[in-house]
Amino acid sequence: MCSIPVPALPEDILHRVHSLLPMRDAARAACSSHAFLRSWRCRPVLALNRDTLGSNANSRQKNFSCIIDNILRNHSGIGIKIFKLQLYGILDASHYLDRWFQIAVTPGIENLTLQPYYGDNMEYNVPCTLLSDGVRNSIRSLELSLCTFHPTAELGPLRKLTSLRLHSVRILGDELEYFLSNSPALQQLNLSECQEITYLKIPCVLQQLHFLKVSYCSELQVIESKARNLFSFIKEGVRAKVLLGETLQMKNLRMYCSNLVCNARTELPSNMPNLESLFIGSRDEVAREKVERESIFGCSPQLRQMPEQHHGHLKSVKIKGFYSAKSLVELTCYILKNAKSLDCLTLDTTYGDPKCDNKMYGGPCTKMNKGFLMQARRGAVAIKAYIEDKVPSTVKLTVVEHCRRCHADKLSEIDAMCDDFLTCFRL
Repeated sequence: MCSIPVPALPEDILHRVHSLLPMRDAARAACSSHAFLRSWRCRPVLALNRDTLGSNANSRQKNFSCIIDNILRNHSGIGIKIFKLQLYGILDASHYLDRWFQIAVTPGIENLTLQPYYGDNMEYNVPCTLLSDGVRNSIRSLELSLCTFHPTAELGPLRKLTSLRLHSVRILGDELEYFLSNSPALQQLNLSECQEITYLKIPCVLQQLHFLKVSYCSELQVIESKARNLFSFIKEGVRAKVLLGETLQMKNLRMYCSNLVCNARTELPSNMPNLESLFIGSRDEVAREKVERESIFGCSPQLRQMPEQHHGHLKSVKIKGFYSAKSLVELTCYILKNAKSLDCLTLDTTYGDPKCDNKMYGGPCTKMNKGFLMQARRGAVAIKAYIEDKVPSTVKLTVVEHCRRCHADKLSEIDAMCDDFLTCFRL
């Protein structure tokens, strides 16, 4: 190591400067200075993955597991506060995991992120012993991905845990309920692609839980929450029945799943007097020809029977991905009638696909088949004919349509058909 002199500053200041560097830069600095080397060896924050270890097109032969092992050996006994280990693509890590966890996951740790997936058919079973008494007394944030986790009722309390995120984790509903019951301070719960959960129960002890997100858990049938202070609820790609109990504190509601616009009455909880932001999205609205005709040209009893719930705090509403213009019009008119506090209304006739005018995307619009463009265009026509004149001047209306430049060949033909559609369309 070639040592470069460092200005004579107090050691605590040098450690502070070094701690602010990104991890890769901090490691490089440690190779050039004894002062920074001492700081590196007691660094309380470690984020280890291919990116932070220097992965690039020419680094396929690197032994990442040996690099991680050396880093953790140098940090043994230090007391790591934040540990993030993401092993996706590091195929030889299985032999080291237990030793790494013994070094890094110790009493005093506060933030733990583990993605111990290292190859197909090689799934790590996170042991409950990892959460020892000392760890449970300090940990505040836990994130597990691409692994198996089977907590039991005997697992002790995690009194300081405020955030839990599980992504593609093999865990059963009753096991998760045990874990949640032992986490009374939990404030945020995020579940995604946990395919073995069929019934999600949020126990009443979670009185501090204010954020709940459940996405793409395909086997989930029921979401039941007894947490009384939920502030935000997000449900994406899940057809589960929702039983939220008391929702008086709910301010942000986001629901995105199939046929949601058509079935708004049965899908949307009604007792949310303090709701401020509402997002309704559907990617697979009913498309069968017979049902489509009934929805567009006939009555929509589900929407016509929606109870009169006045939302005096609702300020922002966004609806996208709808298929039935009839359902869209009725639902939007219902919202306009019952949300006098509304400031912003966005009606997106697309699926939110990247547009050619999006600088980050930088390419042409996503290709769409003629049938979908037809329904999207019908929605835009219905908005202009039946919704625009009902929107108060105090409400900002934004209508998102498909790009006419990228879809010009199909839209020109579709526009001619929309005149017949309006002739048949009746509320």
